[in-house]
Amino acid sequence: VSSSSRMGRFTVWDYVVFAAMLLISAIIGIYYAFVGGGQKTSKDFLMAGRSMSALPVALSLTASFMSAVTVLGTPAEIYRYGAIFCIFAITYGLVVLCSAEIFLPVFYKLGITSTYEYLELRFNKYLRLCGTVLFIIQTASKLLSCSMTLYTGIVIYAPALALNQVTGFDLWGAVVATGVVCTFYCTLGGLKAVVWTDVFQVGIMVAGFSSVIIRAVVVQEGIGRIVNDSYHGGRLNFWDFNPNPLQRHTFWTIVIGGTFTWTGIYGVNQSQVQRYIACKNRFHAKLSLYINLVGLWAILACATLCGLALYSIYKDCDPWTANQVSALDQLMPYLVLDILRDFPGVPGLFVASAYSGTLSTVSSSINALAAVTVEDLIKPYFKSLSEKKLSWISMGMSLFYGGVCIAMAALASVLGALLQAALSIFGMVGGPLLGLFALGILCSFANGIGAFVGLVSGFAISLWVGIGSQIYPPLPERTKPLYLSTAGCNISSGNITSTEIPLTTVFSTPSAERPALADNWYSLSYLYFSTLGTLVTVVVGIIISLLTGGLKQNTDRKFLLTKEDFLSNFSRSETEQVEVLNWKPFTTADEGTDNPAFSHIEMDVASDKNKVNGLHI
Repeated sequence: VSSSSRMGRFTVWDYVVFAAMLLISAIIGIYYAFVGGGQKTSKDFLMAGRSMSALPVALSLTASFMSAVTVLGTPAEIYRYGAIFCIFAITYGLVVLCSAEIFLPVFYKLGITSTYEYLELRFNKYLRLCGTVLFIIQTASKLLSCSMTLYTGIVIYAPALALNQVTGFDLWGAVVATGVVCTFYCTLGGLKAVVWTDVFQVGIMVAGFSSVIIRAVVVQEGIGRIVNDSYHGGRLNFWDFNPNPLQRHTFWTIVIGGTFTWTGIYGVNQSQVQRYIACKNRFHAKLSLYINLVGLWAILACATLCGLALYSIYKDCDPWTANQVSALDQLMPYLVLDILRDFPGVPGLFVASAYSGTLSTVSSSINALAAVTVEDLIKPYFKSLSEKKLSWISMGMSLFYGGVCIAMAALASVLGALLQAALSIFGMVGGPLLGLFALGILCSFANGIGAFVGLVSGFAISLWVGIGSQIYPPLPERTKPLYLSTAGCNISSGNITSTEIPLTTVFSTPSAERPALADNWYSLSYLYFSTLGTLVTVVVGIIISLLTGGLKQNTDRKFLLTKEDFLSNFSRSETEQVEVLNWKPFTTADEGTDNPAFSHIEMDVASDKNKVNGLHI
C-alpha cells in the first residue's frame, strides 16, 4: 500500500494483544477437556451434557452470528449504501420470535442432538439424509465452482486478507493460527469450550468496536458532527418503502426477506439449534434466544456507528476510490490504523476482535458438523459403538473438519464481495431446509413424498436464481450505491476523479449480452432467495402431500407445534412441569428430572409410539 509511510503499521504490542486472545481461547479448551472428568460421552462432547444456563448460551449465539464478516463488512456496507441496514433490528426481533415460539419447543421436547433427526422422526430416514448432506455441503462445501462456496472458508480467509493488505499482518500465519487454535479447543473441549470461548470473544468484539467508536467521536469532536455529516451525505436513509423486490435493500426486502434468511439460520441451522438445545431446561433455552436478541441489537448499533464514523471521517477523501485500499472490507482496518496509530496495542485489539468473530463462527461450525456427522451418518449405521468410542469419534470428526476448514480457506482466496457471498449461500440452502422443517412442524398432513418433492423444487428454484444472479450481477440502479467523493484528497496521480463506481464493474457483461431474465428474475434482491426457496418448498410440499393421501396419515402430535407448547410459556413453574412429565418414559431412576440425559431416546421414540401418545398434557 502506497500510504504505508503515513499510516501506522503493526507494532509488537499489537501482536502481543492478538496472541493473548488466541492463547486464552486455547486455555479455555484445555480447561474443559479436563474439568469434571472431561468428555465421557458423545452427549457431553456435542451437547455439553445439556447443562448450560441461558446467559453464556445467549452470548455464544451472538458471537457466532457475528463473524469477522460483521466486524469488517457491515460498517463498509453502511459507508457505501447508508444506514438502511439498521432495519435488520426489526428482522432480528421477528427471527428470534419465530425460532423461540415455533421451532424451539418442538426440538426441545424431542431431546434431539441433530436437528435432522427430527426429519427422520417426522418423515423418513431418506429426508434426514437429504437434510444432513445439504447442511454439510452448506457449511463445509466442496462446491467451489458454484457460488455456494463454503461459508467457513470465507470466514477464515476474508479477515486475514483485509487485515493483511492494510496492516501488513501476516496472511497465512493468521489463517493457520486461527484455524489451528480453533480446531484445538473444539477437539479438546467440545460444546462447553465452544460456548465459553464465545463468551470471552464477545467481550473482545465489543471492546474492539468500542475503541474505534470512542476514538472516532473524539477525533470528530462529538457524535453530533458524525450524525450531521451522515445526514448531509445521505447516509441516514432509514425509510425506503419501495415494494419492488428487485431493489437490493428496502424496508420490505430486509424485513420479509431478512426474516426468512435468518430464521433459516436461527430456527433450524444445526450450529445455532445445538446450543440452545444444550440448555438445562426449556425456560433457559427460550431465555437464551431473547437475551441474544439484545446482543444482536447492540452489535448492530456498534457496526452502524462505525460505518457512520467511517463516512464522517472520509467524506471528502474516500480511500477506496482513491486506491488507498483495494476493497471495501479493508476500510475498517484502514480507519483503525489511521485514528489509533498513536495507541500501542489498540489496533491489535481491533484485529483480535475481527478474529474473535472468525473463531466463534468457525468453532460453532466445526462442532455442529461433528455433531451432524456422528448423529446422522455414523450412529444409525454402527449401532454397536460404545459411548466412550463415540466421544472419541466426535473428537476425531472435530479435528477432521478443522483441517478441512483451513484447507477451504486456502481455496476461498478466489472469492469476491464478502457479505453478499456469505449471505447468498445461506439463502440458497437455508431457504428450502427452513421450508422442510416448517412443513413438518406446522402441517400435520405433510408426508414424506410431499416434503421430498417440495425440498427438491425449492432447492432447484433457489439455485437457479442464485447462480443466475452471480453470473449476471444486478445493475447499479438496483443496488443504489451512494456518492463517494475524493475532492479532498491530496494525491499526486491526477487521473482520479470523484466517481460513483458500482461494485459490479468488475463482473458486469456488456448490456447487449444480458438476457431478458437477467434484469427481472436474476436481479431479485439476494435476501429474497431464501424466501423464495422456503415458499416454493412449503407450497409444493402441501400440494403433493394432499395429492398423495396426506390427510389419511396419523401424525404423532409430539412432532408438531401444539397449542400446549405455546401456552406453557406463560408460567415458569408450568414449563418445568411439562419438561418432567414429557420425559417420564425416558428417564431412569438415577437421573435428575431437570436435566435428563437423553441417551436412548432415538430407540424409544421408535418402539414406544403408543406409550408416548397418551402423554399429551
